[in-house]
Amino acid sequence: MLSKDKNMDKVSTPLPFREGTGEGLSLARIDKWLWAARIFKTRSIAADACKNGRVSIGGVGCKPSRPVKVGEIIDVRKPPVTYSFRILKTIEQRVGAKLLPEIYENVTAPEQYELLEMNRISGFVDRARGTGRPTKKDRRALDDFLNLEDL
Repeated sequence: MLSKDKNMDKVSTPLPFREGTGEGLSLARIDKWLWAARIFKTRSIAADACKNGRVSIGGVGCKPSRPVKVGEIIDVRKPPVTYSFRILKTIEQRVGAKLLPEIYENVTAPEQYELLEMNRISGFVDRARGTGRPTKKDRRALDDFLNLEDL
């Protein structure tokens, strides 16, 4: 009978970072939060980004299991841009796109968006290494572009 009581204590102990239980701290795993806040399409992609150092909190890389709190600023590198988000609410369940303003605030610097626009404008001229030969259409557009510079 004593062993049964010991087992019951272990089962009834709540996890400290589950939101919605009303108990414990209001924390969430970073990989779950990134997925739930629709920053990454799948949780495994979010976990891989954490493992590969593309996600940082306060300038320090983090593991996928790191808990996040309200008010922390998360930096997410999605080349060529580094996005910054301030956490307004910790969640672990995915929410609809209309509810995202309640979940996080985008505090990305305007320079990052300018960098994204410059990358978008340059398009195929700065072809990434290993992406292969340009198509005939790309080649003609490249020739037209280079001929305009010569004038």
